[in-house]
Amino acid sequence: MEFAELIKTPRVDNVVLHRPFYPAVEGTLCLTGHHLILSSRQDNTEELWLLHSNIDAIDKRFVGSLGTIIIKCKDFRIIQLDIPGMEECLNIASSIEALSTLDSITLMYPFFYRPMFEVIEDGWHSFLPEQEFELYSSATSEWRLSYVNKEFAVCPSYPPIVIVPKSIDDEALRKVATFRHGGRFPVLSYYHQKNGMVIMRSGQPLTGTNGRRCKEDEKLINATLRVGKRGYVIDTRSLNVAQQARAKGGGFEQEAHYPQWRRIHKSIERYHILQESLIKLVEACNDQTHNMDRWLSKLEASNWLTHIKEILTTACLAAQCIDREGASVLIHGTEGTDSTLQVTSLAQIILEPRSRTIRGFEALIEREWLQAGHPFQQRCAQSAYCNTKQKWEAPVFLLFLDCVWQILRQFPCSFEFNENFLIMLFEHAYASQFGTFLGNSESERCKLKLQQKTMSLWSWVNQPSELSKYTNPLFEANNLVIWPSVAPQSLPLWEGIFLRWNRSSKYLDEAYEEMVNIIEYNKELQAKVNILRRQLAELETEDGMQESP
Repeated sequence: MEFAELIKTPRVDNVVLHRPFYPAVEGTLCLTGHHLILSSRQDNTEELWLLHSNIDAIDKRFVGSLGTIIIKCKDFRIIQLDIPGMEECLNIASSIEALSTLDSITLMYPFFYRPMFEVIEDGWHSFLPEQEFELYSSATSEWRLSYVNKEFAVCPSYPPIVIVPKSIDDEALRKVATFRHGGRFPVLSYYHQKNGMVIMRSGQPLTGTNGRRCKEDEKLINATLRVGKRGYVIDTRSLNVAQQARAKGGGFEQEAHYPQWRRIHKSIERYHILQESLIKLVEACNDQTHNMDRWLSKLEASNWLTHIKEILTTACLAAQCIDREGASVLIHGTEGTDSTLQVTSLAQIILEPRSRTIRGFEALIEREWLQAGHPFQQRCAQSAYCNTKQKWEAPVFLLFLDCVWQILRQFPCSFEFNENFLIMLFEHAYASQFGTFLGNSESERCKLKLQQKTMSLWSWVNQPSELSKYTNPLFEANNLVIWPSVAPQSLPLWEGIFLRWNRSSKYLDEAYEEMVNIIEYNKELQAKVNILRRQLAELETEDGMQESP
């Protein structure tokens, strides 16, 4: 298929662009295979370059011969285009609809994008499992790399290399895979070097109504326990949902077969419930006519902050089991690809200082989301505006990023990255020129040959010129465990995402820039003071040496 077949009208002059709180801009609208571009001859006017893949929905209306297209984006922007001529408007609208809903992944922009920057680091090889394992192997010899899934035959959603207990051979892993949902047998997610406790993740056990058991599974899980220690299974479903899963062939660990493990159910919502929550929240944020009572009522009705509280509470529980109880943890829900990853990732941010650095956080995204099989292509196919909702859409990753922002807000000096880093990840998860978030698993990415045909997001982000945008000037390395508050009054709305296209966010950006300038000035002053102190100390030392004879 040629993109030209979908573009009925490639160019229209005298188009007027309207955006909230910005002056109207008149210019020429051009459609390419992947971008909507509006350029103006007005001085100091920024061009609009919008990826078609960022378009969530469009509306059309007509007044006489003037047509208007309202474009609603996956990053929550809403822009309006006034187009002269009804035919031109209809052609542009139908072209945008076709180009923003391409069926084939290989027709998306990452396969056509060619970097305009010098590639210093190949991001596809920045965070390999072997490199991550080296961090653990220096502290323990109880784990090993397994290549049992080399051809994705055992588990299609796992990477080719996983970390498992050294005492469990690959044949046992194959048997355990048949006992776990989607073949997702328990693998190492995090090793706590302070006390040797671990977080593992998996899919639900397929016990069914007959209480099926798997001795290899029991042996694998028990292999993570120290002598005399107990473990915790944190199930991210309510007990009622987990029991219903048994009737469908799923289930949960029976205490009779796992006597050293205590099971805890912590309900975290998923799928359409999360999607509806996002839709309600964005709708409330876009309505400027609400009075205070109405706004607060709609914010509460969306349940968005409630979901954040549930996720953070469960992550804190997992971290508490590891750090304070000295007990290992196994985390799973049903598939183990959504709420499970939210909890394992956030627990590591709480426990592990490295995860709070830029590269450490990038490694976390790779290890706990991309390589762990979160289906980005399904979950991020559409956002808050699209009318044709699919069954598998859900803002799981956005919720995770929101939770990270909540912790960052409470511990502003403990993170090397800033809020802009999280916003950038949100934007690229939904629409990007890079191939990092394409596909639903490592298996799909291999079939698509993304490493050979697309550029990694990390290759761009980790350039020194880009990193400066995402570095937190307040950062001071904190090697301690951080415990975020989950009290309702401690969890505000993330304005940087949900209100950033409003005027208020512009003022917040200006205030933040001013704060950064003040901090940098104070750092310069402090550096000068330190130099003067050293010089004074040297002078005092010299005086002392001269007086000593």
